[in-house]
Amino acid sequence: MLINIRAVYWIVFFGIVLWAWWIMFSMATGPMMMPSNYISLFLMWSIMMAAMMGPTFVPTMRAYEDLIGSANGSRIGSVGVVLGFFLVWVGFAAVIALAQNALIEFGLLNSMGASLSSLFSSALLISAGLYQFTTLKDRCLAHCRSPMVQFLAHWHPGFGGGIRMGLHHGAYCVACCWGLMVIGFVGGTMDLLWMGGATLMMTLEKLPDFGRWLTKPLGTALVIWGIAIQLQ
Repeated sequence: MLINIRAVYWIVFFGIVLWAWWIMFSMATGPMMMPSNYISLFLMWSIMMAAMMGPTFVPTMRAYEDLIGSANGSRIGSVGVVLGFFLVWVGFAAVIALAQNALIEFGLLNSMGASLSSLFSSALLISAGLYQFTTLKDRCLAHCRSPMVQFLAHWHPGFGGGIRMGLHHGAYCVACCWGLMVIGFVGGTMDLLWMGGATLMMTLEKLPDFGRWLTKPLGTALVIWGIAIQLQ
């Protein structure tokens, strides 16, 4: 019996995503030790990136799958795309873990990564909300909503080419989603409700038809939330 390489590829991909969610769930609800230094924070954020960004990346990988059949895409190229994409997010994990470590030292976050300052929480929410209305956000979302167009416009064959395209797409994705990531500091980075909600919002935002109706209302809701914290 011939092995269905495509099926194995997707099983492995979703297996990694589910494993990442299981690790985050265990850390949030079980006796597993909470991150206490920069290295452990970096590892936590790296696993969180796999859990949260994996589902948002599915439409992009489906677009590349179509090119395997109709262009000179390849299975090894698709592996490169995934690797390049997550390398960018691991880089983001390194930066945000450093920020979290510093904020804990400054007394703005507790050990669970939750804000200890209402003013800081408001600033995060309002900043993330206002970013939803910017030209940069629109440009990055346009990129993420049309992965096939982006692949064809910046095509590079093979494994190395896949990595280049994955890095390119990942950079736009980070620029698109960083705001919804940093508001995790409002309620705590181990808050499963935030993780699930942010993952859902980032996934829906990237849908071509539905996403355009979500971005600005979401921004308005975040700004109102930030203001409401100060009015309490």
